Amino acid sequence: MSGDQGASGRVVAVVQARMQSTRLPGKVLRDLGGEPVLAWVLRAARAARGVDEVLIATSTEGADDAVAAFGREHGTRVVRGSQDDVLSRFLAAARESGADAIVRLTADCPMLDPEVISQAVALWRIDPALDYVSTTQHRSLPRGLDVEVAAVRALRAADARQEPHHRAHVTSALYEEGSGFGLASLSFRPASDHLRVTLDTEDDARLLDALAPLLPSRPPRWRDVVRILTDRPDIAALNAHVEQKALLEG
Repeated sequence: MSGDQGASGRVVAVVQARMQSTRLPGKVLRDLGGEPVLAWVLRAARAARGVDEVLIATSTEGADDAVAAFGREHGTRVVRGSQDDVLSRFLAAARESGADAIVRLTADCPMLDPEVISQAVALWRIDPALDYVSTTQHRSLPRGLDVEVAAVRALRAADARQEPHHRAHVTSALYEEGSGFGLASLSFRPASDHLRVTLDTEDDARLLDALAPLLPSRPPRWRDVVRILTDRPDIAALNAHVEQKALLEG
C-alpha cells in the first residue's frame, strides 16, 4: 500500500463485516479455497495502490467478536460500533484513522480487483474536490466488484440524515437524486454486470467455490473472472437466478 499517489490526502479502505446475515449467516468467515472470505477481501484492499491503511468496521454484537479476533490476528485495525447504523461505524473509522477519504468495501466480495480499487482511488486523488467516486452509479462490472470512494467531509454532511436506509447503506445520501454532491463514475466495457460474484446465498457460495480454483492468481483480476464465467456458462448459471436485495432492505 502506498499513499503517495497523486494528490495528498489520507485514504483508508474500510471493510464492513458482520456475522449476522439474513440469507447466509457467518458468510464473511466462510472458507473459500482454503481461506476465509474476509481474508480475500483484505488481500485485495492491501494490494491496491494509493491506499494508506485497511481497517475492518464491525459491530459490537457478541457474534462479531469472531470478526474482531480475525482482524487482530491478521494485523488489521478493527473499529466496532452500531450493528444497524453503519454510517456511524465508518465515521468512527475515519476519526480513528485520520482519513480524508474512505474506500468502502464489503466483506462478502472476495473477488474484488485491486486494480479497480486503485483506479477509483486515483480518480479521487486527481480531484479531491470530488465527494464520491464509484463503480456502481452506472454498473458495468459483475456485482461483487463494487468500489466506492467517499470524501470524509461528505460523509460528515451525510451524517445529518437520519433515515434508516441512509444509516445502513453509508453512501446512499451522497448519490441520491438532487443530493448536490460532486460525483464521478468508473465504467468498463464490454459490460459484464449481468454476472454475480458476491456472497449472499448458498447458490452464490456454490459459484464462488467452483470459480476460486480456476483463477490464475489471487487477488483476481476482473477480466479473469469474467473470462472464466463466460467460458463456463455452467458455473455462471449457478446463481444467475439470485435477486439482489433491494436497497431499502438494509
